[in-house]
Amino acid sequence: MGVIDVSNVSFSYDREIVLEDINLSIDKEDFLAIIGPNGGGKSTLLKVILGIYKPKKGSVKVLGKEPCKNLSHIGYVPQNTNVNTDFPIKVLEVVMMGHIGGKRPLFGYGQDEIACAMGALAQVGMQAYADKKIGSLSGGQRQRVMIARALCAHPSILILDEPTASIDVAGQRDIYELLRVLSKSVTIIVVSHDISVILEYANKVAHINKRLSFHDISNKEETFHTHGKSGHFCEVELLQMLGSKSNCNVCEPVEKWRTEP
Repeated sequence: MGVIDVSNVSFSYDREIVLEDINLSIDKEDFLAIIGPNGGGKSTLLKVILGIYKPKKGSVKVLGKEPCKNLSHIGYVPQNTNVNTDFPIKVLEVVMMGHIGGKRPLFGYGQDEIACAMGALAQVGMQAYADKKIGSLSGGQRQRVMIARALCAHPSILILDEPTASIDVAGQRDIYELLRVLSKSVTIIVVSHDISVILEYANKVAHINKRLSFHDISNKEETFHTHGKSGHFCEVELLQMLGSKSNCNVCEPVEKWRTEP
């Protein structure tokens, strides 16, 4: 049994089928990237795993139990973090919102909870910004703070929905380097459109377009060619591999380009 097991899951909004017969097993040391077209069901699958949505068919187990019974083991960083950058709240206060089952903020946080929040900030390299206003940070820095907030609950699984959206290239790489470090102790599941980044950091890929196509890319040297001294892995090869097995609309242009004279 994996850390997360999705078995024969289907989900629909009214009569519109969004997920169909999804099977996925995620292991303890996985860095899983979920890719696919807009509207293909990526975020919906995350919400099913989190127990926000109940499958119409099939089952989801998180550490062997129903998602609602093991939510304390999951850290979640949504695509829209809903942080009002004009609100005068400090970075440390944002991170402490991630505490589960602690004291009510009305009565303040204990020293152990503050120490935990500072430790989470240290993990993401943001401890020096603890007393800064959240609105004064760059997009990449704010995203690191949101990851620290999720880490406050000491999760064994970290789920991120488009964590580098609206962040510059340098900031994106910083975030993924951080996730690489965290993946040594936490299972990482990330939705992303950046295929080149996926090839560098993820060890498994799930392509979602109503149905799921799964690929183990742990041994990248055998799976993909590299280009030049930079060791760049070509994302076109991943698209070709996906297209050959999933018949997805996204990959059809690549297949057409490959076969046409």
